[in-house]
Amino acid sequence: MNALRAELRKALSLPAVWAGLAVTLFGSTAIAVLNSGRGKTAFETALGGMPLGTVGAVVIGVVAFSHEYTANNADAGGGRQITTTLTVTPQRIRILLAKVMAIVLLVVGSAAVTLPVTIGITHLIVDTTGPGVSFGDAIARCLGGTLYWTLMALIAFAITVILRNGVIPLIVLIVNSSVVSVSFLLSKLTSLAFWLPDVAGLRLFSDVMTVEGALDAGPGGLVMTGWAVVFCVAAGFVFTRRDA
Repeated sequence: MNALRAELRKALSLPAVWAGLAVTLFGSTAIAVLNSGRGKTAFETALGGMPLGTVGAVVIGVVAFSHEYTANNADAGGGRQITTTLTVTPQRIRILLAKVMAIVLLVVGSAAVTLPVTIGITHLIVDTTGPGVSFGDAIARCLGGTLYWTLMALIAFAITVILRNGVIPLIVLIVNSSVVSVSFLLSKLTSLAFWLPDVAGLRLFSDVMTVEGALDAGPGGLVMTGWAVVFCVAAGFVFTRRDA
């Protein structure tokens, strides 16, 4: 718990983490508002902003670890945070577990705020006289969207640990989530692309954004979870066996 509290305090002291939280909330809401006139139900319109919210989750996952290797300014000695972290908590697996839990809490917390706000706003501006979704389906898809964000954040975190650099995962995952999905393009060439993590989990929250051949919510969620577990295990293996 001490390690978790320390990681949460460190994460919340980083401007980039707050930027990620802001992108999740305001980006998702803005996209939903822009899509409000396209003939979808209010709920579908709200979930249309989920991909941009993924960008915020990715930023949180990356920065939660990459900041450890950012050099302090010269006035502070020019050292890196990782030295202090390993001195205070020599057990490296404990560090990674604390960071994983901190990321999960931050992403789940952001989803708990973002989804109700976005859904509420779209219900105010979208004609709701047409057919909607049941309460149970709405809850399931909100939980699925939260899981999607969380798993993408953990995958981003694990890649950052493995590479020991935040620039590459930020560029690749942000472009893939917001500009063009390489996985989606690959699905045009081979159905194996539907087993890649970002595409596999799309039906966790929306059927509108998927195409024929994509995995259903249950199998897709399991596949995406499997990818996250594999990446995190690999990150733990690498982090515990190399020099800081």
